[in-house]
Amino acid sequence: MERLGGSAAILPVIRPLGEFAGELADLETEGGAVSLDHAPPIRKLDRILLLGPLVHAWKSRVPAHVAALIEEGVVVPATISDSLWLARDLAALMDEIETEEADWERLSSLVPEELAGWWQVTLEFLTIVTEAWPNVLAELGRSNPAAHRNAMLAVEVERLRRNPPRGPVIAAGSTGSIPATARLLAAIARLEKGAVVLPGLDRELDDISWQAVGSSSEPSSCGHPQFGLKKLVAAMGIARSDVVDLGSLPPKLAARRRLVSEALRPAETTDLWAVERRKVAEALHSGALSDISLIEAANEREEAAAIALALRHAISREGRTAALVTPDRALARRVAAELRRFGIRADDSGGSPLADSIPATLLRLMLEAVCRPKEPVAIVGLLKHPLLRLGLPRDRARGAAEVVELIALRGGTGRPDAARLGALFAERYEALCRAPRKPFWLGRIGEDDVAAARELLAALQEALVPLAVLREAASVPLSRLVHASVEAFEAMGRAEDGTLTELYRGEAGEAFAGFLRELVESRSNLAVKLEEWPDVFATLIAGEIVKPAIGGDHRIAIWGALEARLQSVDTLVLGGLNEGTWPETAASDRFMSRLMKGELELEPPERRIGLAAHDFMMALGALEVVLSRAARV
Repeated sequence: MERLGGSAAILPVIRPLGEFAGELADLETEGGAVSLDHAPPIRKLDRILLLGPLVHAWKSRVPAHVAALIEEGVVVPATISDSLWLARDLAALMDEIETEEADWERLSSLVPEELAGWWQVTLEFLTIVTEAWPNVLAELGRSNPAAHRNAMLAVEVERLRRNPPRGPVIAAGSTGSIPATARLLAAIARLEKGAVVLPGLDRELDDISWQAVGSSSEPSSCGHPQFGLKKLVAAMGIARSDVVDLGSLPPKLAARRRLVSEALRPAETTDLWAVERRKVAEALHSGALSDISLIEAANEREEAAAIALALRHAISREGRTAALVTPDRALARRVAAELRRFGIRADDSGGSPLADSIPATLLRLMLEAVCRPKEPVAIVGLLKHPLLRLGLPRDRARGAAEVVELIALRGGTGRPDAARLGALFAERYEALCRAPRKPFWLGRIGEDDVAAARELLAALQEALVPLAVLREAASVPLSRLVHASVEAFEAMGRAEDGTLTELYRGEAGEAFAGFLRELVESRSNLAVKLEEWPDVFATLIAGEIVKPAIGGDHRIAIWGALEARLQSVDTLVLGGLNEGTWPETAASDRFMSRLMKGELELEPPERRIGLAAHDFMMALGALEVVLSRAARV
C-alpha cells in the first residue's frame, strides 16, 4: 500500500506451505478433492491415547527369545502414564519416518544378530508401528498426520502442473527439508510466473567447498548450514549458478556474509583458510563485526536480564524494532518476565506451556488432592488457588481457606483427604477449643470465619463427589474419568452467580477449554486407575501450548528460528548460544540405532546441527546483532 501511494489493491493470499484444503475443495470438479485419495488425519490426542494401550500390552506378548535378551526382565512400560510417554515418542518417530518417506518394511531386512541385545528388543517393539497400528488406522478410517500432509502436497503439485495459476506464485522461507515440500517448491519454480526464494543460499562459497558439502559418508557432513539448500537445489534440477540475487547488500553486511561463509566452510576444505586469509582480513576491515556485540553472562538468570536490557535499549531510539531469537523456551519466558518489569509486553510467538497455565494448575492440584491423598501441600495449594470459587465470593473463599489451613492443615495432620476435609476441620477445631493452652491465633478467628470455612468445605466436598465416588473402582474408563474431572473442575471454579467466565477467561482459558473438549471427544477406551489419573493427565497435556493474543508491544518480539527467517528488525538478539541448546546435542534416537536409521536412509541426528547453523547464519544478516550465552547452564 505504501508503494502504491495509498491506492486500492488486491492483497496477495499468504498461506503456510501444506495448507491447501481450500483449493482442493474449490477444485472438486477438476479432480482436486477427489484426487486426494487419503483418509483424514487422526487427531494428536487420539493417536497418543490409542497407541498407549498397544505399548502397554506389548510386554505381555514379547517372545521368550526376545525377553531373554534383557537380563533384568521386561519391566517397561510399568504404568499407563509410562505407556503414554512412550506412545508420544513413537508417534514422533512415525512422523519422522513418513516425513522423510522412508519404508518401514526395510526394518524387516535387518539381521537381528548384527544388532546389540537392546536393539533387537527395540526391533520387536517397533512391530507396534509396522503391524498393529495400520490396522487401528484402517478401522478408524484415519491416517497419520505426516502421511496426510505428504498426500496433500502431492495433490497440490499435480494441481499446479495440470492447472497453472494465471497470477504469480511465490514460495519463500523454506529450505525444502521435507521431500514432499521440496517437490512442491520445484513445481512452483517451473511455473511460468512462479518463483522460489531460497533463504540464505551461499553463492560466494567456492565450488570445491560447495561440492564437499554433504559429500562425505560421515554424519558430520550433514551439519553444514548449506546441506539442506544443496539438496533442494539438486531436487529442483538446477545449478547453484542459476540462482540470482534479489538485491544487493550494504557493504558491511556483504563483508559479514563473506566472513561467516568463510568461518563455516566444510571441514574438508578448512585448509583453504590459509589461502583465503586476506579475504577474512578485508572483511574485518570493511566492518563485518562492527555492529555485533557479545554477552557472556554468569548464568541463565543474568543472561535473561542482560537480554531484556539490550532489547529495551534497542527500542529507546524512535522507530526502532528489536527481537530475541532462541530455541530455548525457558530463556524466552525469563526474558519476557524481565521485560514486564520495564512495562513492556513482548510478543512471544512461542507461547507458554498449557500445563503451567492458571486453569490447568487448578485441575492438576484437584486431581492430586483427590486421587492421591498425601501431604496437605496440594490441598493448601488447591484452596488458595486464585480461580477457586465454589460458588462463593472470591474474598470470602480466600479468607475461609486461610482459616481451614490454620485449623485443619497444620501440625501433624497425617494424610488429609480433600473429599472429607470438613470432618477433619470439625474434629480439630473442637480439640483446639477444649485445649487448656490454645494457640495465640485462635482468638483472632471469629464465628463468622468458622462459618465461612465450614461453608467452603461443604461446597468443596460436594464439588469433589464425581471424582471421589470412583475411588472404589479397580480401574475407570477414560471417558468417565474425564467427565467426572471436568464436572468437579467446573464446580470448583463456578462463581457466586453460577457462571464460569473467570475459569475460562483469556487465551489460557480458551486453550484449556479446547483441550478438555478434545479429551471429552476422544475415542479411546483406555481404563485408568484413579491413583494414576494425575500422571496420565500430565502426560496428555504435556506439549500443549497457549499462544498469546495479539496486542503486545509491536517494537519487541520473541521468535523461534523459523520465524526469524521471514521477518526483519533493526536489532536481533541471538540467545542461548550454548552447546546443547543452540545447536542441540546430536543425540541418538531412543528407538533406532544409527545402523537402523541408515538402513532406512534417514538423515542422522547431526542434520539438526546443520539446520541450527543455517538459522544462525541467516540471523547474522540483521543490521545490529547481539550474541548471548551463559557461562553456566
